[in-house]
Amino acid sequence: MKQKFDIITSGCIPLPLENVDTDQIIPARFLKATDKEGMGDNLFRDWRYNTDGTPKKDFVMNDPSYSGVILVAGKNFGSGSSREHAAWAIAGAGFRVVISSFFADIHKNNELNNFVLPVVVTEDFLKELFQSIEADHKTQVRVDLPNQTVTNLATGRSEQFEINAYKKHCLMNGLDDVDFLVQNRDKVESWEAANK
Repeated sequence: MKQKFDIITSGCIPLPLENVDTDQIIPARFLKATDKEGMGDNLFRDWRYNTDGTPKKDFVMNDPSYSGVILVAGKNFGSGSSREHAAWAIAGAGFRVVISSFFADIHKNNELNNFVLPVVVTEDFLKELFQSIEADHKTQVRVDLPNQTVTNLATGRSEQFEINAYKKHCLMNGLDDVDFLVQNRDKVESWEAANK
């Protein structure tokens, strides 16, 4: 799942629902897992599959007219419990970016820790993006992490987004927190030696 992040241009999977919580993202019965492997298969499990395991035809991820590595979600995405499994499921399903007008803080950080970029946009931009995707399921969006911009290529409209400088560095270099510390080991050891 560690991938360097630069500029991504992709189609989108729209989920125009507000207040999608982590139990809807990954139901509690899957929380016994201690490994990320296969977690993406259970993303939105109860919305995506019937009880017999067959795909629900009316769920967007089962509609072949939509494709891409960008999930566009309604306001307040990732609320509820702080389970990291929700971010594991999103990353495991192949999503690199989630766009919403608001994320629950813990879920937002869990996404960043799992190399998924949460992009916060205005309500107006999100509404326009949903409209573009509904009008043309092949609508492309460009997410430019170095310049911190997101662009709806159907309309040409762009917005800036905020990201913590440390997390931006880690994403652009494919580093998790441990990798970052190892990369800076000499600095850490020098500081420790000087501050004994």
